Order: sequence, then structure tokens, then C-alpha cells
Amino acid sequence: MVKITVGIDGMVCGMCEAHINEAVWNAFQVKKVTSSHTRKETVIMAEREIPEPELRKVIAEAGYDVMGVNWAPYEKKGLFARK
Repeated sequence: MVKITVGIDGMVCGMCEAHINEAVWNAFQVKKVTSSHTRKETVIMAEREIPEPELRKVIAEAGYDVMGVNWAPYEKKGLFARK
């Protein structure tokens, strides 16, 4: 699993967050998407990496600017995590 953190410029409210989340859900197979206009970022959890140009295109088409993209491997932690 991979955690993709996208810095986004242009989000100002909860509706902006929902707009970006919906655009990402509709374009890619993801496990989870959360956005924060106060942190100016969207965090995406997916089984495999999403190509950066495609991700930038989807967010730009939604009307927002990508400031940066960061990938990190993600391993579920907690009581029911697989070993």
C-alpha cells in the first residue's frame, strides 16, 4: 500500500475538500482520500502508485493547483494489522 500526500493550492472550504476527494475517487482506484483546506493537502491511500502526471491532471481539471506530491510506503498499524 502507498500513501500519497498532495499539496494543493486553492482549497478554501469543506466543499473544496469534497470536490477534490470526488475527483480522485472517480479517476483512480483508491482505498481512502481525505483533504484538508487548512493544511492545504490531500492524502490518498492506494494499493499502488498513481502516476504523478495523471494525478496533477485530475486535480487541475477540478480547478486546483498541485504544489507538490510525496509518496511513502504505508503499512497498516494497530490491533488487526497483518504481519
